[in-house]
Amino acid sequence: MTISIIGVGLLGGSFALSVREKYPKMRFIGVDASPVNGQLALAKGIVDEVMPLPEAVAQSTLVVMATPVNIIINLLPTVLDHLPPGATVLDLGSTKETICALADAHPKRAQFVAAHPMAGTENSGPGAAFRELLPGKNLIICAREKSLPDSVTLAESLFRDIGMKLFYMTPQEHDLHLAYVSHLSHISAFALGLTVLEKEKDQQTIFDMASTGFSSTVRLAKSSPQMWAPIFDQNRTNVSKALTAYIEFLQQFKQVIDNQDVATSLEFMQRANVIRRVLDGIEKR
Repeated sequence: MTISIIGVGLLGGSFALSVREKYPKMRFIGVDASPVNGQLALAKGIVDEVMPLPEAVAQSTLVVMATPVNIIINLLPTVLDHLPPGATVLDLGSTKETICALADAHPKRAQFVAAHPMAGTENSGPGAAFRELLPGKNLIICAREKSLPDSVTLAESLFRDIGMKLFYMTPQEHDLHLAYVSHLSHISAFALGLTVLEKEKDQQTIFDMASTGFSSTVRLAKSSPQMWAPIFDQNRTNVSKALTAYIEFLQQFKQVIDNQDVATSLEFMQRANVIRRVLDGIEKR
């Protein structure tokens, strides 16, 4: 079996490393716009060789698209055009409605599977890839009824084999939920980072005063802008709704602090503490 990884960065590289550990005889081809990334993926053992996209796709059993979502949109029609009969293309993008709508318009739609691993770090590139990223994490598959049973089975088998837990949603449900539980948290981190940098011009002061709480909250602000700007754009309607709700709570919090309303401030935080139950449930899965 030959698997092509388009975008040999954190997600694509980690997927390849996990599958390679389970199936060491599989052949992996890397496709990347950056020659440096391609060479690093070779050196790290993520892929066995690097090829141009049409050549790689034409000899693949499975093509995994792990680029930023705007590049998935640009490349998906070309990948499907070159996809051999019986082969499957799988995307790992963080948005789904726009990508699935594009796939729906292609004659080879049934050979496409829309997936999103709920895993990542603030780092990017092949050097950030590691085989432990995906095992134990959740994997969302969207609109599986539009994909060939063999293509869905292949994707499901590989993800289960590397230890992922599978869930199923419509593309619309996926993008709505992710706006709140993923995309909003990244915007919050970027905004917090900008706020602190703007107010604390002396970066040494930030370094001296920052606690572990600040570091953990703002950590996502180190994430790749090239990856996240297209996500926010493709999911802008849902992200805007999530931001509206978030800003309303921030304004309420500001008001109770301005009014020295300690009782309401305490009540807000006690209500927010219920999130502990949600997070504990995630850890126990």
